[in-house]
Amino acid sequence: MVERALFGYRVLVVEDEFMLAEDLSQELADAGAIVIGPAQSLERAVELLSTSGGLDAAVLDVNLHGEPVYPVADTLVERHIPFVFTTGYDRSVLPVRFKSIGCCAKPVDMTKLLEALQSAIEISRRA
Repeated sequence: MVERALFGYRVLVVEDEFMLAEDLSQELADAGAIVIGPAQSLERAVELLSTSGGLDAAVLDVNLHGEPVYPVADTLVERHIPFVFTTGYDRSVLPVRFKSIGCCAKPVDMTKLLEALQSAIEISRRA
């Protein structure tokens, strides 16, 4: 990973597994990101999405204590904010509308996740 590659980017973290949320937040901070969250529930994610001002990107766990994160993902798509999913399930569980979104399997390889997030941001900037 290139250190400080996400310098100044405001990144929303939505993850219900405490240790993974903490690890992910630390990795993002080490890459220079300003971490918003982590949100460990759909309700908290929606709250952060509506109150956090401008976001540059997000990392979303697909399943939050049995609730799909798709309402947050739909809002991010509407706002043209790039994001990456994480999941313990097969990528095939994603709805068709999200097939082009990056997805990292759990256990998460942090380097690959950061690369996927950087790629999503770069693609979004070119669009």
